Amino acid sequence: MIIFDVLLLITMAFIAMSLIYSTIKLGISPMPSSKKAYKAMLALADETGTGPIVDFGSGWGNFVIPMAKRNPQRQVIGYELSLLPWLSSRLLKKIGRLNNLTLYRQNFYQVNLPAAAVIVCYLYPQAMHKIKHKLLTKQPKVDFLISNNFALPSCQPEKIIRLDDFYKSPVYLYKMAKIKG
Repeated sequence: MIIFDVLLLITMAFIAMSLIYSTIKLGISPMPSSKKAYKAMLALADETGTGPIVDFGSGWGNFVIPMAKRNPQRQVIGYELSLLPWLSSRLLKKIGRLNNLTLYRQNFYQVNLPAAAVIVCYLYPQAMHKIKHKLLTKQPKVDFLISNNFALPSCQPEKIIRLDDFYKSPVYLYKMAKIKG
């Protein structure tokens, strides 16, 4: 029984240290979207055609796993830097046999992204500034952007869904052709 307790303690310490390290390194903790938010994002993604979907910060898989299951004909790509959420979503992908889902443990700011029908994110205000810059200068072919809670700076959304939660949290849909002018 002592060996089990020690192994459990070591495992819990590893999990805690990994999450703390990722939070410090990235400046934000791997926080999943609420169930209401990811349902709204799934509904908005349905309005974006049949092209690829790229999730910036796919975390624990709360969005990419249901999206890949819901749309087996669509390519779904997730980028996540935090180790444990990435491993968790990789495991769920394997269990669900989701061949249309690709998960990368890479910084989406530093990769050449594929053309995408839609980019989905739940980040923070400074990240939205960086994303806007990337999409306007380095990523020519993106049709839509869906953002949970944080607006794309100085841009008019095509649609806003207000969630039925305590904060009336917004989920934004941007048509990138209107932003790129």
